[in-house]
Amino acid sequence: MPTKKKRTNPFRGVLDMMSEMNRISDTMSNLETSSATATPRGFSDAWSPPTDIFARGEDLYIRCELAGVYSEDVEVSFSHGLLTIAGERKRDDTDVIYYASERYLGNFRREITLPEGTADEDISADFDDGLLTVRVAGAANAEGPSRIQVNSKKKPR
Repeated sequence: MPTKKKRTNPFRGVLDMMSEMNRISDTMSNLETSSATATPRGFSDAWSPPTDIFARGEDLYIRCELAGVYSEDVEVSFSHGLLTIAGERKRDDTDVIYYASERYLGNFRREITLPEGTADEDISADFDDGLLTVRVAGAANAEGPSRIQVNSKKKPR
């Protein structure tokens, strides 16, 4: 029986720190900001959609949960190795009174650094039933970030 090749995680250490900090902040302050009259979110305080990154065969996949977002309100872009998923979830029912509103509204943004050598033509995106799936062809076996030796001028203890 052949042994399975252990894959390294090409995303180790490269997920956007700001997106992760926004997610933590949103989770911690959900009760305070869940009112229907909350101010709309802008670029600086955009929420981050729940995202899975996984390999299937030779390809990497990024899946974002975007329930209640219309496809025309989603933008996927790629520049300088950075995949950006952005858009807006809008309230579509203005004639109701909310007693609880826990879903995030307004702008969202997620940035993910893709493996070196990824080209525009390697990336495709599909949106179906509130789930955005981005496929990065041939990127599953990409090398992860290399570790840089840190030198110190102090003598070792």
